[in-house]
Amino acid sequence: MTEWSSTASAVARNLGRNSIFCGLTALLPLIAGPITAGYRGFAPSLGWLLMLVFCLIVLALAVHLLFDALLFRLASSHETEAAGLAAVDNLLSRMQLRKPEKSPAGLERRIAGSRRIVWRQRFALAACLVIFAILLFNAGDGQPLC
Repeated sequence: MTEWSSTASAVARNLGRNSIFCGLTALLPLIAGPITAGYRGFAPSLGWLLMLVFCLIVLALAVHLLFDALLFRLASSHETEAAGLAAVDNLLSRMQLRKPEKSPAGLERRIAGSRRIVWRQRFALAACLVIFAILLFNAGDGQPLC
């Protein structure tokens, strides 16, 4: 396995782990919200909808990152970096997700793009969890829920 191939495989593995972890973490407030709603009248509906929007953003970005992980895995299955990235570009153009570029992006640029998506996902997850904590604190009128 060449250096670029092992890098692409490691990126695919890390993207997959991150997307699954953040996606499952975003589902926890969605599961716990209705349970706590019956306990003390969960929260204002605007706060609930805002949390729901952030959870859905996290889940959408998780799906996007899983797709990116599959693309990096596809690229790592080829002999050379140029062939692997050309296969990814070919797949994306056949799926009509991206127009063919004259100068395709290198592996590092693609990794940097995926990292930006990971940070957006983490920001949305943090916002979701903060809103959930505020809603829980608000529902209990400052009292512990237990």
